[in-house]
Amino acid sequence: MQDREMAGECLFCQIVSRQVKASIVLDDPHSLAFLDHRPLFPGHCLLVPKMHIETLPELPPAELEPLFTSAQLLARALEEGLSAEGSLVAINNRISQSVPHLHIHVVPRHKKDGLKGFFWPRGKYRDEAHMETVREHLEMAVLRLKPLMRLSPKNSA
Repeated sequence: MQDREMAGECLFCQIVSRQVKASIVLDDPHSLAFLDHRPLFPGHCLLVPKMHIETLPELPPAELEPLFTSAQLLARALEEGLSAEGSLVAINNRISQSVPHLHIHVVPRHKKDGLKGFFWPRGKYRDEAHMETVREHLEMAVLRLKPLMRLSPKNSA
């Protein structure tokens, strides 16, 4: 699972430890989400566990619920913060995994957005200000939605 030498060289571990800059939209005890620098659409986030885990099958069971609770929160934040009509949530394990650290793609979707199947044309933010505006919208939506997640039907009984 976590190889200290590999974790030190891992780009996402370096982002988690703040050695490498990223546009962070969510930071909790178990996970970190940041804007993908080559997004499918503006708001495309990568959600990573803070511990160095390469693939979903290697994720300890105790980390599964916190990670996917954050994925659910991000999917809701895309809709609220960016007026997305839906989202794509995807994980690659080894194949097409550009960084060998488990990461969940959480991507805003709109009807007729041009995304067909798994052909993902990449785009860019117009500039740093555009990226920062998108990051701020998502971060604010995460902050607004996080308390509501605790009141979901599962937790309110």
